Amino acid sequence: MPSCAEGGELGILPGLVGCIQATEAIKLIIGKGEPLIGRLILYDALAMTFREFKVRRNPKCPICGDHPTITRLIDYEQFCGIRGQEAPAVPVDGETTVEELKARLDRGEKIFILDVRNPEEFQICRIPGSVFLPLPELPRRFRELEPNQEMVVHCKSGLRSARAIAFLRQQGFTKLKNLQGGILAWADRVDRTMPKY
Repeated sequence: MPSCAEGGELGILPGLVGCIQATEAIKLIIGKGEPLIGRLILYDALAMTFREFKVRRNPKCPICGDHPTITRLIDYEQFCGIRGQEAPAVPVDGETTVEELKARLDRGEKIFILDVRNPEEFQICRIPGSVFLPLPELPRRFRELEPNQEMVVHCKSGLRSARAIAFLRQQGFTKLKNLQGGILAWADRVDRTMPKY
């Protein structure tokens, strides 16, 4: 399932639910009114209806049961498969800019472009002619690559591609360039029609 950032959302829905949550929090803080404890509300925006369900406490619940096993918060983004903002890439020897890469492609130069992002990212957008090999698969599949071929490696912003280059150099690859800013820079400065995530 795509995240809200990838798939979009109808902004009024989280706004309405947020208002309900804020109201419930205020009721609990001041000790007035009837909070939704033990009740679940189902909101149907198309029919503009609210339905209420009573919910009984489950004594075996891993969070609120008699013997809870979940006692701390999880990493929500990791749990949902949502990538957070990547840290800025550490500069590496042999970088190239998106403008330089585009100029070389326009001149018809044969450049091997290696995309080391995740499969779901590759489905959203890609640099034309790039070869896809996710970073987690690189250690077992690097022999599929030609070690003497000039290669431009990229990811979303340049951090994972820098890791890929460090690994490939350990395996004897020498003609490697990291794409500064990754596909985000490509979308910002070369192809503004490309979807960003």
